[in-house]
Amino acid sequence: MAAEQKARSTYDNILRLVKDPEVADPIRFLREREIVHFQRFGEALRRVQDTLNPKNFYAYNPSIDKNSCK
Repeated sequence: MAAEQKARSTYDNILRLVKDPEVADPIRFLREREIVHFQRFGEALRRVQDTLNPKNFYAYNPSIDKNSCK
């Protein structure tokens, strides 16, 4: 999601500098796509977070940690 934000920021900066519509229109299109990508990744992240098993939160997995201590 950070990559989409960075790309959008880059496109915003380009649009501030460019006055030619033949250049600005494709950049606007790409910027809009980055916004959609950001929204879709956010929706996917929310779905994953909603379906995580709270008894086995993935930041700590006892079966993996037990084997790595040997």
